[in-house]
Amino acid sequence: MSKIAVFPGSFDPFTKGHEAVVRKGLGLFDKIVIAVGVNTSKASMFTLEKRMSHIKELFKDSDQVEVQSFQKLTVDFCKDVGAQFIVRGLRDSKDFEYEKSIAHMNYDLAGIDTVFFLTEQKYSAISSTIIREIHKNNGPIDAFVTKPYLLV
Repeated sequence: MSKIAVFPGSFDPFTKGHEAVVRKGLGLFDKIVIAVGVNTSKASMFTLEKRMSHIKELFKDSDQVEVQSFQKLTVDFCKDVGAQFIVRGLRDSKDFEYEKSIAHMNYDLAGIDTVFFLTEQKYSAISSTIIREIHKNNGPIDAFVTKPYLLV
C-alpha cells in the first residue's frame, strides 16, 4: 500500500517554507497531495487557479506530487484521495500548540495521523499573512516566495 499524505493550506502565496516542507515529506511518502483550500469568505491575494498553477509548475518534475483544490473537511478530503497522513510545517511553539489540537481532532474524527516537520530556521519568520501585507504595500516578496511566481 502506498503511503499518501495531504499537505493542506490556502497557500496564498506558496512560500519557500511550504516548498521545504513538501521536499522533506517526499523522503517519507510515496505521494504528497498539496490540497489548496477554498475559503469563499476570505479575500485572496492570488486566485485559486494561479496558486494551483504555480505549485504545479514548481513540482512539474516530481511524479510524487499532486495538486488539487478542496472545500470540505481535511479528513474527508484525505479519505477521498486515500491519504493516511496529513503533513504540517511548524515554525515555532505557537504553531505547534495550534496544530496539535487540530491533529488530535483529525485523528479522533478519522484516524488520520499528522506528521510535523520543523521549518528550517532560515524560513521560520516567513508567513503568508506577512507576505500578503508586504505585497499589498508594494514591498518586494521575491526572497520569500518560490519561483516561478508570476506577480500580476
